[in-house]
Amino acid sequence: MTVEIGVKAPDFTLPANNGEDVSLSDFKGKKVVIYFYPKDMTPGCTTEACDFRDSYERFVNSGTVILGISPDPIKSHKKFIEKYDLPFLLLSDETTEVAKLYDVWKLKKNFGKEYMGIERTTFLIDEEGCIEKVWQKVRVKNHVEDVFSVISQ
Repeated sequence: MTVEIGVKAPDFTLPANNGEDVSLSDFKGKKVVIYFYPKDMTPGCTTEACDFRDSYERFVNSGTVILGISPDPIKSHKKFIEKYDLPFLLLSDETTEVAKLYDVWKLKKNFGKEYMGIERTTFLIDEEGCIEKVWQKVRVKNHVEDVFSVISQ
């Protein structure tokens, strides 16, 4: 499936670190940043999560919800949140069903080995549930600023 700007974002329901199941449709009427990341506690993912944490208040004040999604189990998410004091929900996509729905489950190469994994990607969903912007193959440095600059326009 190809996810395109201007189309309705695929709805999903995933378990969150707060013990509840969370659906994208729960946030209709708000902007939602969904960032897909490969793995809790890894250097790039930690930097990205902490950058969102450090800008969290600005996002909230603009009426925007932040959701992080990775294939890690809830137990891992809870440790990640506790260690880095993350104020937003992390959702567990252990089956990678949602990652596939959003076309971020890709063939990757590292040190000559090929494997399937999350391609770091961020989606901005508008108040009506449509995709407003997509950042693919995200480079972590300055990424959160780029996302916020689009929201604050």
